Amino acid sequence: MNPKNKNILFNKDLLLTAAKDSFIKLNPGSLIKNPVIFIVAIGSVLTTIIVFIGLFDGNYSSFNLQIAVWLWFTVLFANFAEAIAEGRGKAQAESLRKNRVQTKARKLIGNKDVLISATDLRKGDTVVCEAGDVIPSDGEVIEGIASVDESAITGESAPVIRESGGDRSAVTGGTKVISDRIVIRITTEPGDTFIDRMIALVEGASRQKTPNEIALSILLSGLSIIFLLAVATLPAFFDYGLSASGLPSNQNLTLPVLIALLVCLIPTTIGGLLSAIGISGMDRLIRRNVIATSGRAIEAAGDVDVLLLDKTGTITLGNRMATDFIPAEGVTVEELADAAQLSSLSDETPEGRSIVVLAKEKFNIRGREVHHMNATFIPFTAQTRMSGVDFKAGDGSVQRIRKGSSEAIRSFIQNSNGYYSKQVQDIVSDLSRQGATPLVVAEDSRVLGVIHLKDIVKGGIKQRFAELRKMGIKTVMITGDNPLTAAAIAAEAGVDDFMAEATPEDKLKRIREEQANGHLVGMIGDGTNDAPALAQADIGIAMNSGTQAAREAGNMVDLDSNPTKLIEVVEVGKQLLMTRGSLTTFSIANDVAKYFAIIPAIAVALYAGKDGNGPLSMLNIMNLGSPQSAILSAVIFNALIIILLVPLALKGVRYRPISASLALTRNLFIYGLGGLIVPFIGIKLIDILINL
Repeated sequence: MNPKNKNILFNKDLLLTAAKDSFIKLNPGSLIKNPVIFIVAIGSVLTTIIVFIGLFDGNYSSFNLQIAVWLWFTVLFANFAEAIAEGRGKAQAESLRKNRVQTKARKLIGNKDVLISATDLRKGDTVVCEAGDVIPSDGEVIEGIASVDESAITGESAPVIRESGGDRSAVTGGTKVISDRIVIRITTEPGDTFIDRMIALVEGASRQKTPNEIALSILLSGLSIIFLLAVATLPAFFDYGLSASGLPSNQNLTLPVLIALLVCLIPTTIGGLLSAIGISGMDRLIRRNVIATSGRAIEAAGDVDVLLLDKTGTITLGNRMATDFIPAEGVTVEELADAAQLSSLSDETPEGRSIVVLAKEKFNIRGREVHHMNATFIPFTAQTRMSGVDFKAGDGSVQRIRKGSSEAIRSFIQNSNGYYSKQVQDIVSDLSRQGATPLVVAEDSRVLGVIHLKDIVKGGIKQRFAELRKMGIKTVMITGDNPLTAAAIAAEAGVDDFMAEATPEDKLKRIREEQANGHLVGMIGDGTNDAPALAQADIGIAMNSGTQAAREAGNMVDLDSNPTKLIEVVEVGKQLLMTRGSLTTFSIANDVAKYFAIIPAIAVALYAGKDGNGPLSMLNIMNLGSPQSAILSAVIFNALIIILLVPLALKGVRYRPISASLALTRNLFIYGLGGLIVPFIGIKLIDILINL
């Protein structure tokens, strides 16, 4: 997905669409999914009926009309919050639909390929794609290797390699082959492709409420029922008090006022924003190019306390880099570096390029003109495990420089009747024991020295792990290296624990052990051998570039195939939980001010003396102008606060890597105390405006 415009919270089209959907969502079938707002809607209908009855009876009340209007605004603003969250997802889904093209497929039947519509492909069919072809559907490469442009789904213009027989064999329908030829086995039925599922998830069509969301909805419904019963009993108590005291009936305790009181007391703020918070959590992941197959997965990410991370590509850069030149006896380090660079000019691997860069940085050895030297470059291949260059002199003699594995160079030296010294062998053995990769450089029959290659720990990764530790999350590095090498990299990276020489069975066993001890476990993987562990983990993130088995086993898919995304996913999950908790705290706290606004207003006839003051006048600490303006101010504030909190619900509370206890204290101070203070100020300002 194109990353442009991902951070725009609102735009004109989005606002207009959300406003339209707010009225569509007045459908009772939609409203009943949110019990709190459904109660407000029923109150709105009853108040509206009372207004029309009064109009026809000649007892028109502008006060009742204003209450009805603002109750409807409360419902519409709650619908608007949900609609705008869904609208952002629909906009992203529309961009996916535009990228999806109807294409033809070259289906293999026997030894021939037949041109058919991509929609006619079925699971198990085999197709062939060459340079310029659009991949017709999801599948796995079973033959060949090719560069593929996946910008239609990732937004990244750089092509990626897809090949058979490895962990980078999965291809996605709608992406484009830009070089070579591959044969693909289709793995999905029409309408169930990865992009189809992405569109459904992004639109929210497949979003189900998470367990915590359901639990909070039940709690909010319970509170609403309690307040409903409390408000329903008020007329009886007031009638008894009035009759016992001989006072006239209370004109302030009408049905519209009781409905206003109920709406202000029940947790309408969080009830109106709850769905938007859940949808926006998925939206924040999508903007990071991660697709969650369920809201449950995002929520679990916020509770994860053990992370299993693969070493290669996650903790280290994934490619071993040259870090040092170790010369043989009688050879200067500059001579070794010069030969190493020359022999690596034709080596296109990351390791080969790192050797060229190291020689340039350490000894200022830069590229040189070699055309006049009659140079013949020998590229690196997996078969020879060497690269190098041959220089042909004027007398016909040839100078040969080679760089490669210890065994390959030993054979090269022996074939040239040279001597492979014990000193060089000792250097190679020592580096191997450390878990490093030694490459040997030779010139004709002479060994010049050894290049030290090692895994480079990613910059800043130690600080990220320190942040996770502050959050109470334990990090475990998984590697196939020997324990000595694993321990060295684990110490450098700052992880809490490591698993050396890990097999797929070991990963699965470790996850089950952690879960048995009450931990929630997150893991990331891309291969078929990772599938059991991804399925077992509470959060399993599969690389989009990985195998189909891995993508189906995990509950999230990283479109960028970036192994460090697991850390970002945890942060998004925690931000979702923090946002929901913060707004729930604010919603419950801001009800306090409404007690001080409405209760004195409805009880003024019963508990006020001749001068208008009485025992309950002490509760009117805001000194509101009149009972009517007090009730109306509370209702208006109750509606406006929902719309004012929509940006916070969509953007999320700012995430900080702090402990749970500190986060709770900060949450109570900012949103608890803020929820107490802000309504007093807001209601008073609205009351002043009304009385003006």
